[in-house]
Formats: sequence, C-alpha cells, structure tokens
Amino acid sequence: MLRVHLSISNIKKKAICSLFFFIVFGSSVARNNDSLIWWNPATHPFPVIEGQGWVNGTGNKFAGIPDRAKAKAGSGVQPAFQEAGSTINFKTNSKQIVIRYQVTQSISLPYMPATGVSGVDLYGITKDGGWVWCKGNYSFGDTIVYRFDLNTQDSSSGFHKTGGQFRLYLPLHNQVAWLEVGVTSASAFRPYIVRKEKPIVVYGNSILQGACASRPGMAWTSILDRKLDRPLIKPVFSENRLLEKEILEAITALDARLYVLDCLPDLSGTIYPAEEVKQRLFSFVRTLRKKKPSVPVLIAEYPGYGDTAIHVVNRDRIYVLNKLAEEVFLSLQQEGISDLYYLGKDEIHLTDGAMADVMHTADDKMQQYAVAYEKKIRSILNEPAGEEITTQPCTQYRDANTYDWRERHQQILENNAKGVFPSLVLIGNSITHYWGGAQLERGKDSWEKDILPLNPRNAGFGWDRIENALWRVYHDELDGFNARQIVLLIGSNNLQWNNDPEIIRGLHMLIAAVKERQPQAKILLLGIIPRQHYEPRIMVINKQISKLADRLNIDFADPGKSLMGTQKALDRRLFTDDGVHPNAEGYRRLSAELLRHLIN
Repeated sequence: MLRVHLSISNIKKKAICSLFFFIVFGSSVARNNDSLIWWNPATHPFPVIEGQGWVNGTGNKFAGIPDRAKAKAGSGVQPAFQEAGSTINFKTNSKQIVIRYQVTQSISLPYMPATGVSGVDLYGITKDGGWVWCKGNYSFGDTIVYRFDLNTQDSSSGFHKTGGQFRLYLPLHNQVAWLEVGVTSASAFRPYIVRKEKPIVVYGNSILQGACASRPGMAWTSILDRKLDRPLIKPVFSENRLLEKEILEAITALDARLYVLDCLPDLSGTIYPAEEVKQRLFSFVRTLRKKKPSVPVLIAEYPGYGDTAIHVVNRDRIYVLNKLAEEVFLSLQQEGISDLYYLGKDEIHLTDGAMADVMHTADDKMQQYAVAYEKKIRSILNEPAGEEITTQPCTQYRDANTYDWRERHQQILENNAKGVFPSLVLIGNSITHYWGGAQLERGKDSWEKDILPLNPRNAGFGWDRIENALWRVYHDELDGFNARQIVLLIGSNNLQWNNDPEIIRGLHMLIAAVKERQPQAKILLLGIIPRQHYEPRIMVINKQISKLADRLNIDFADPGKSLMGTQKALDRRLFTDDGVHPNAEGYRRLSAELLRHLIN
C-alpha cells in the first residue's frame, strides 16, 4: 500500500491534511493502471506547484498570472499559458514514475518540438545534492503520458535507500488542464510544499519562457533554477512585454529576493517610438524601486537576433534598444537609485549559431544564458561559488533515515517568517543537531541547563558538510533578524573527502557568508571535535582553523580538547559506539568548555 508523508509542520494541520489526502489519493485507486496509484497536485491541501507566485486567483491551478491582472491589462496583454518551467517537488522510492496530463493548446509549434512545447521533464537529486536527468519514454495524444523507469533503490544510483528527491518541470509553452503523478502502490511518496525562500522574479519574453528548448529542463531559467536552487517566478508573455502598469502591480505584490527585467527583445518590435520605450522603462524601474526599496533590480540587454549578420535593420534595432537600456540604467544610477544592476549582451556572449530561428535560442546556447545569469546573480546576492567542492553550495540527504533535510531547513525559514528569532545560532552537523534530543536524544540535560537559557537555535543538520551549511546560509536561514552570537562547528564530515586546504577555504567562504548576513553578530569558530582514527589530523587542522579565525578577526575555541584521552586519542568513555558523536557525559564536557566563550 502506498505510504504518503505530508510536509507540513503543524500537527493538527497534518492530521487534517492526511485524512483529506487519503481521500483524494484513495479516490484515484479506481483508476489504478498497472498497480500505479495516482496523485493530483491541483487538489492537494497545501500548495505544491512551485514558481507561480500567485496561489489563488488564477482560475486554473496551473496558470501563471492572476485573473485580476489580466482583466486590468485588457486585450493588449497576452500572458503566457503558465509561468515557464513551473515545478513540482516530491520524494519517492518508486521504481517507476508516470506523469499523465492534458494540455489546452496545440501540442507543438512550427519553431519548437512537442517535447519542449507540451512535454514534461524530471530531474532527481542525489543524497549528496547532485542533479541527475531522468530519461522518460513518452507518448503524445489527447492524454500525454511520460514513463520514467528508475533505479532509486540501487546504491549505485546515488539516491538514498529511502528514495530520491525529484523535481518535475511542467510544459514551457502550453497550459496544463489537469495532471496526475503515478507511482507503484508499494512505494513511499512525499509531496513537498512550495519552498519558503524569497524568489527571483524575472519579467520577460518567449525566450524566458523556454523557446526553443527541446524539453522543459533545458530552458535557461530551468538550468538557472538548478544552479541557484532558489525559486524562480517568471511572469512571461507570449506576445507583449510592454512594461504595463497592471503587471507591475502584480509582481510588486511578491516578496522577491531580486527582480530581473529581460523584456527588451519584444520592445524592439513595438509600435512605440524609442523615447516612449525609454520612458516606460524609466517609469517601471522607478515604481519598482518605490514599492520595493531594498530589493535589487537587474536590467538585461538582448544579445541580438540570429540574422543580424545579414539584416542590418535588425542589427541596428538591437543596438539602439540596448543603448537605450544602458542610458536608462546610467541615468537611474545618477538619480541615486541603489541596488540597480546591468547585464550586457557581451556578458551573455551568445556564440554563432545560437538561434533556433531568428529570435529564439537553441538548446546549447540556453546554457550560455544560464551561466551568464548565474555569475551576475551570485555577485548581486553575495552567493559566490568556488572551484573546490567545499565552496560549492549544495543540499544533501545522507541522513534521510533520521530526518528530512529539506523540511528541517524549511522549518527554520518558517520560524523566521513567524518572528521566532534566536539570540544564539549554532550551525553544524549531527554533533550539534542531536544535542538536546532533536531526532536522537543525546546530551539533553546539558543542553537544557547550559544552552537553552541563551535563546538558541539549533541549526545543526545531521551529515552536513561545509558546502551544505554554506547552501543553508545562502538560502535565508540567517535573514530577517539580528543574532547576538553565531557558533560554527562544521568540517568533521569533510575529513574523508577533502584535504585540509579545501576545508580551510570552505570555512573561509562560510564565515564570509555569515558576516554578510549577520554583520553585527559575534562569530565563534570551533575546532573540529575529535573523531576516532582522525585525531592526529584534527589536531593539525585545528591549528589552521585557529589561524583562519585570527585572520578574519573572529573568535576561536577548541572545546573538543576536553574529549581527548591519553596518547593523543579520544576518550572512548565520552563517545557513542561510532567514535564520532559524544554521549551525555561528552556533551557535558563540551558544554562546560563552550560556556566560557558564549555571550550571556
């Protein structure tokens, strides 16, 4: 029988939703096909279709723009069928996933294949946070069917044995009428609520909508979605992107992390003269800044048509339009508008043969778009990524037997949204996570006696490495409040995979990220706790960690020394059987040492 788990924090809501979900899911058993159980995301008790921005008021659960915005804008505005590359996230250990659905428009377009216009795409996330494309067999008819045969329970697949995390991309250029996800009846299945991170809102055109990608996951916004792993909301339009005030009102209602204006291609072919286009862009940005004074705005140039080498008119048109956008950008900067950024065509640098037709981008050049945007956005949001794995932020699901990594992160964001703010934040791995009885009860007495009075937040995540903690800091865990002190105890799980210089560089980047988001907080960097068979190496690297703290002008402590025995080996009496995690007495020793460095 299918085991369904609901990702919602409130226990009472969970009970109600579980009953409702059983009814909804159970009602589809009559339509069971080859022992598959079907789930309908549109009828789920909490929102699971991500990338929309507007959960209510669209008239269609899969639509992108609220009806009120379309009605106000009138016939001159023709919204896209849905926001390009909307996604659904879920976890399952099913060996087969089947997606069946219907669309409301023609399956293909003259310049774009059916798999791009009306197809879906599935990507898995391994236990180490890597992305894996899942090949599907498909058939197009009145009902479109995609079948994905997966190896989720094979250790060589990279997925955790409890199942894989998956992201389903919906059609790029068609509206879904209805859609169901089918998994085998003996499988576990968990749909995820939409993520709580502030989204990047991109206002743009049919290229943004994915034309002419061969499948949804190849649209540049979908590639960027996986690179940044942050929600993207894309209110795109099929015919007109004319900076209408009605659409501005809709997108400024969103709590965005960044606004991107990538609408120049279609402004080049409008009935408006250049000066009118210029004034519209001026007005749009000024109004955006007035309504959202602290949210960065990025204006993007258009790289150009595919025929500019032989059509001088198109080449000149793009030159004039990009020059106009640059003038607007520079003028707004001179007015004192801050947090305003610019992405030039030379930064996107589409190479020859980039276009599938005169205007739309081919698959391989979608990657160039995404790389250019990633570089620019990481700079704007202060989310750098380095060459070593310790400096490349990513998620992980290595401890899925014990807890759900994604849900724990989302719970922290939910607490931030509710105004439940800590004075002390402890960022780390399972040594921090399980201190105080979270999931596993270890050291609860010392946590409640020594740490709990300091108004702490336990931001330890079992099996985290430095790059996982970096991802969490980048994804809003430290946003919206002022902590008094932040403690970092991380790096033990990197010892098997990374050399000492890589660990130090990862810690350096993590500390910089914390400073950027909590400039007023005192940072306490801790040495790595002793670990069986690694004691000599840990003693050496802890000296390097201490020097790093000195260079960065933050505090350092090495409470793990209290857990050492004789002959430079850890005291086994203070650890659990694995020789990694302290037992209750070990936590008492750690707590006593740590208290000397904590701010009351």
